[in-house]
Amino acid sequence: MSKILVTGGAGFIGSNLCEYLVNKGHCVICLDNFSTGHMENIAALMENHPCSFQLIEGDIRSFETCIKAASGVDYILHEAALGSIPRSINDPITTNDVNIGGFLNMLVAARDLKIKRFIFAASSSTYGDNKDLPKVENNIGKPMSPYALTKLVDELYADVFAKTYDMEFIGLRYFNVFGRRQDPNSMYAAVIPLFIKQYMSLKQPRINGDGSNSRDFTYIDNVIQMNELALITSNPHAINQIYNTACGERTTINQLASFIKGILIRYNPEISNINPIYGPNRTGDIPHSLASIEKAKKYLDYMPSYTFYKGLEETIKWYWNEYAKKKASIRYDNI
Repeated sequence: MSKILVTGGAGFIGSNLCEYLVNKGHCVICLDNFSTGHMENIAALMENHPCSFQLIEGDIRSFETCIKAASGVDYILHEAALGSIPRSINDPITTNDVNIGGFLNMLVAARDLKIKRFIFAASSSTYGDNKDLPKVENNIGKPMSPYALTKLVDELYADVFAKTYDMEFIGLRYFNVFGRRQDPNSMYAAVIPLFIKQYMSLKQPRINGDGSNSRDFTYIDNVIQMNELALITSNPHAINQIYNTACGERTTINQLASFIKGILIRYNPEISNINPIYGPNRTGDIPHSLASIEKAKKYLDYMPSYTFYKGLEETIKWYWNEYAKKKASIRYDNI
């Protein structure tokens, strides 16, 4: 079994990766500064796996912290970043510092410590203004936001380091990842947890634009699957490549709202009376996103384990159970 560093390990994707890897028998180091991650995401790991899970609270903008976290590690899964297109538009300097400066720190640490393979979270936003569908890895456009620009720079840095320092990397371009533990309360919350929260609270979800924009929503277990394939592949043609990490399905925002409502009605029939409202399009958003996953199939033997709809059912089940737990806790505390 390997020793693996997961940066951003207390976040939505990172904590799911940590949990999966620990359960597979690996020793996991979690590095997080809790700017967007949450201690509750890893509390069970800290309590139940003290010998195979370690938390280092720190910031990837500190090179010394990166060296400390990566020392003695076999592989790095670099998930730490400041996500959200709107956040990057509001604060491009911090987004740049974390997503490029922090990324470079981790890349240099991986080089200096001779890490076996550096696997990192890239982004579908890199496709920018390219209108072709489906999105194919070697055909991108110009970035449409500071966030997208930072993720493109990360890919370029990884490629340069591979060629210059004989390093191994694999970049995974995530397409709209969703699932358990995704934060619905952030001011930059993603659309799926936000809509789920609003419907469960009997509030109208707000759709940006007319709802015809579409996305390739990707369930968290498919993302875990891709990270594991990137870790274990011995195919020399698979290394130092970028891969779309997606379902290969296209869903409009109107369809998404309808699906979420339809599933949640099973839990609370009152939700049938809630309908979305519409507002202006959001600056920096691309209209449509659909991934080709042929490259991942060819080189990594990837086949998504979850369809979008099946993943959505699992996600809503998780949120409903968490909602029920919190309601029970509130009632108990008020006795």
